[in-house]
Amino acid sequence: MSRPHAPAALEVIEYTDPLCPWAWGAEPVFRRLRAALRPSGPAGPADSAGPVGATGAAGAAGRVVWRRVYGILFDHDDDPAPDPAAETAWYARYVEDIGAHTGAPRAARLGRVAASSWPASLVATAAALQGDGVAERVLRRLRETVFVLGEPADTLPLALSAADGTPGLDPARLAADAASGTVLERVRADRAEARRPVPEAFGVRDDVPHPGAAKETPEGGHRYALPTLLLRGPVGHRLVPGLRPYAACADAVEALCPGLPVTPPALPAADALARYRSLTEPERRVLARGAWPPPGAVRVDTGNGPLWLHPDEAATHPATRPSGRTGPA
Repeated sequence: MSRPHAPAALEVIEYTDPLCPWAWGAEPVFRRLRAALRPSGPAGPADSAGPVGATGAAGAAGRVVWRRVYGILFDHDDDPAPDPAAETAWYARYVEDIGAHTGAPRAARLGRVAASSWPASLVATAAALQGDGVAERVLRRLRETVFVLGEPADTLPLALSAADGTPGLDPARLAADAASGTVLERVRADRAEARRPVPEAFGVRDDVPHPGAAKETPEGGHRYALPTLLLRGPVGHRLVPGLRPYAACADAVEALCPGLPVTPPALPAADALARYRSLTEPERRVLARGAWPPPGAVRVDTGNGPLWLHPDEAATHPATRPSGRTGPA
């Protein structure tokens, strides 16, 4: 007789959006935290955000679940810009300013401001049905459409094209799931959940570039700032809003579940690239060690430093396609 699964000792809820520049800048911190809260394993494309077993890097007891909630930064009901070219120029400067704080790459030229977050969120949610490793790589590619290529995946064909060639992905299933009522309801539920922030989200006043206080919405409510982590454990919850240093995340974990591993060792350079498939300069400095770049790494230049791709990832990545785009709109 099989035993029921033990309840999670720690739930990490990541409120995010595939096309959010602050979420893109937080990837070094969040990837490092996910690495700390999952068991050690062989290098590979499974930058897993799913359940973490009881034998983590430090032998921590209990289980950790990491759940993403797509907050829909660019909504269907947003008013169109009266001057799209001027809006794009303004937003490009805004992303450039964020990159000055985070060090994250930005596209050398931004083609447009995303019209909608719904297609990318639907595809990211559908990809999760095919496993954690596939989900991580698809979400990463969706982020890279705007911040590396400058062509946001803001239509369903663009979002599906960005995912094309992801190792382990069934593209026909992805397309069917992304168009399904089940996935649509999940994303609708995500959007609604992101608009029910805990009380602490309203009182954030820290003097940092992106403190993460709850944002007003056009309909008159509020949502979590993106990104925000909400950690829940047996003794309560902790909020880590906006752009925060790694220590803030580690302190929240320690407060809720003392003893869980929060200091993952950096991997050898080649192993890190094999595991994550795609690394920015800020990421590789905290996730990799040794001489960089490792043999075979493919460099993709952006407007703010390089993106490094594993050669297998580069073989199908949108940045290396002849057009340099994700496909027709």
